Amino acid sequence: MTQIHATAVVDPRAQLDATVQVGPYAVIGPHVRIGAGTRVGAHCVIEGRTTIGQDNQIFQFASLGAIPQDKKYAGEPTELVIGDRNTIREFCTFNLGTAQDAGVTRVGSDNWIMAYVHIAHDCQLGNQITMANNATLAGHVQVGDWATVGGLVGVLQRMRIGAHAMVGFAGHVNKDVPPFMVVDGNPLAVRGVNLVGLRRRDFSAERLAAIREMHKLLYRQGRTLEEARAGIQALAAQGGGVEADVALMDAFLDSAAYGIAR
Repeated sequence: MTQIHATAVVDPRAQLDATVQVGPYAVIGPHVRIGAGTRVGAHCVIEGRTTIGQDNQIFQFASLGAIPQDKKYAGEPTELVIGDRNTIREFCTFNLGTAQDAGVTRVGSDNWIMAYVHIAHDCQLGNQITMANNATLAGHVQVGDWATVGGLVGVLQRMRIGAHAMVGFAGHVNKDVPPFMVVDGNPLAVRGVNLVGLRRRDFSAERLAAIREMHKLLYRQGRTLEEARAGIQALAAQGGGVEADVALMDAFLDSAAYGIAR
């Protein structure tokens, strides 16, 4: 049987796998679905149309699936979808999506999300992301795989943080952060390439060299964005397994509707 503490309030219509654990005084609503091996800590509230995958660890006092903090929200049947093997620490708040977007707030798998993190309506998070304490994402923000968001970082509505990027402590993100870069500050500034993170993920010397060249093209040679993109596209011809990294950067720059941090 599902391990539900006697003081927890779980709506009988909620769909919980038999291996789910629910701690004292937790509250789980009727439209919630939780997969195998997930643990819900004491005093958590999980509501709305929320789907949570397998083997997540949700610490005490988290609030998942509450209605968006958006005055336009009018009770539409929007969703929160969370993948597998995420760690969600104390006092995190993840909201439902809105009808003004795809209607889904989505968090991928294998993410490490520390205390007091806020993920607003319609945010889209990938996999293997680290978010430190008190990081705050406004509505419609996108965060790529393996990104790191430091403590007390604030991210403006509709901004994007690229894959493998790092935002330093207390950064104010009001422009898109390209993949592989390190940024911090207010105003936001690009400090270099996230070499420590990339080396931890076993990027080859050839890939690292190409990414460093992308940084030079974007930030060190006085080029326009169009000129920098042309130079980045040309890097794919050198081979060495850099093609996917070049394509990732080029696609990100091509879709930067609000400008990039430069």
